[in-house]
Amino acid sequence: MHEAEVRVELERLRADTPGVAGAFATSPDGLVLAADAPDVEPDGFAALTAAAAAVGVRLTGAAGQGDFRELLLRGDAGGLALYPAGEGCVLTVLAAPGADLPGLRPEARACATRIARHLSPADAQAAPSQPV
Repeated sequence: MHEAEVRVELERLRADTPGVAGAFATSPDGLVLAADAPDVEPDGFAALTAAAAAVGVRLTGAAGQGDFRELLLRGDAGGLALYPAGEGCVLTVLAAPGADLPGLRPEARACATRIARHLSPADAQAAPSQPV
């Protein structure tokens, strides 16, 4: 794994995309791969991310909706979105209050694709955004 490169991608997403308050790259089993999210405890958050992504995978499969592609959650003070980033990673994007959460999708998916390439170049070239 290339943790430094993944962290750079997260930092770039937050710096270059209005409305992004932070980002995490986590493994499907709940380990932090890289984080750029001030004021969020990374280990506990990574475990919750893994659980949410697993539910997303199971729900889309059970409903016959194909592979998991994203999960959007909104709260009173912002929102977050989860995206698969290759076989072994989930990208979680934290949105600031008032941010257009679906509008962050193009930049977040592009970031997920780059992260997948950093984590597994051969797999990312064959399929840039596989389900978790």
